[in-house]
This record gives sequence, C-alpha cells and structure tokens, in this order.
Amino acid sequence: MKVSGNTILITGGATGIGLALAELFLSKGNEVIICARTSENLQKAKDRLPKLHTMKCDVSKESEREKLHEWVISNFPEMNVLINNAGIQRMIDLRKGPDDLLRHLKEDCGDEIDINFKAYVYLAAHFIPDLIKKKEAAIVNVSSGLGFIPIASMPVYCATKSAIHSFSVSLRHQLKDTSIRVFEVIPPTVNTELDKGARARRGQTDRGIPAEVVAKATLAGLEKDESEIAVGMAQGLRAGSRDNFEQIFSRMNG
Repeated sequence: MKVSGNTILITGGATGIGLALAELFLSKGNEVIICARTSENLQKAKDRLPKLHTMKCDVSKESEREKLHEWVISNFPEMNVLINNAGIQRMIDLRKGPDDLLRHLKEDCGDEIDINFKAYVYLAAHFIPDLIKKKEAAIVNVSSGLGFIPIASMPVYCATKSAIHSFSVSLRHQLKDTSIRVFEVIPPTVNTELDKGARARRGQTDRGIPAEVVAKATLAGLEKDESEIAVGMAQGLRAGSRDNFEQIFSRMNG
C-alpha cells in the first residue's frame, strides 16, 4: 500500500494511537480527517496539528455514523482509507451481574461493544461502497494482542478485540477481488488513556509502549502489505494463542 497521497479517516483520532497515526500520516503528505467524541480533545489535536480536518462524532451511535459518512463523502470525495481505531477499555466484574456494566456505561458515556466492535462493522459497511470505486483503498482495523490471549478482568474489551480479528479475516476474504485491502493492526499494551487511569489505580507500573511506536510499526507494515501487523509483545501473544495458550493465559491472569 502506498503511504502518501491518500485521504484518510481515523476514528478516535484525537488521542493515543489515533493521534500518533494522524501526525505520522500528515508528515507523509496525506490528507487526514479525524473524529472523536469530545470537542475538547479535537481542539487540542487541531492546535497541535493545524492541517487536520476534524469532526465531533460518537461512533457508537448509528445516527452519528451516518452523519460522519455523509460529511466525509461530501467534503472529501477522494477519501480512500478508513482506519477504525476508536476504543475504550474497562475492568468489569461479571459476578456483580449487570451492575458493573451499567456503572461504566453511566460514568463513561460509552459501551465497549458499541464503540470497540459494532462501530467498526457499521463504518466499514457505510464506506465500502465508496472505497470500492477507488483505484487503491484500504480499511485498517486496530485490534489488540489481548484479542488473542485475554486478561480476564477485562472480559468485554478482550472479546471485542477478538471479534475485530475475526471480522478482519472475513472482510479480507469478501473484498479479495476488489481494490480494497484489509489490514489489522495488533498493538501490545500502549501508554494511552484508553483505560481512563485504571492501570495507575491498580498499581501497574508498566504502562506500555509509546503510541508513536505503534504508529511507525503500522506505517512500515502497510508499506510491506502485511495483512496482520503485530507490534512488539503482541507478536508473542498471537503466536502463543496457537502454540501455548494455557500457560500464557495462566501467567497473565495470576
């Protein structure tokens, strides 16, 4: 895949991996559009990277996904790359019944299934008819090493990332005879605010690798047309899920 001269939409692009990707793609001569749920984060991203195009959008809501699609296609008809990156991560104790699920929903205004997985599926469905008309196009889905071997205290997050992997495999097969390439980026733990400070609260000293490292690995993988771009320790989780699942799962989950 060429990594310059594209028009790229990045969901969850105002912070973390999304912002690091936006900055790197801009430096390579691409037009970059980002969306995010909060105006404050979008403005901070715009202040840092004035060439960005921004739109406030909660991708968990179908009405807003529709508006995003219409706005992008109307204003950026050359858009040829969709990067599904938006995500949230929560620790959930299902022994409490739905209470923990509902508490996080009320506190954070977001549902992991809707944001981490459903949005990816529906945004792909919205944009594929447009992308398929382009000479070169791509859909890049950001999953996680935890989609291959989960941390049990984050059951929904890990399940959504596993679903993204499966979805990417099926989508790649469906689109194999079209101009659309389907990539999956598989990061390890990354030092972002994905978990809203939960790592700090539980005393986790290893906050993960910088988002910029993931962005650079993504760019290198896209240039090489690697369908699955596993970064750092995520390579071991992907391989271990096939060869040594039980031992690695036990070590990760105490």
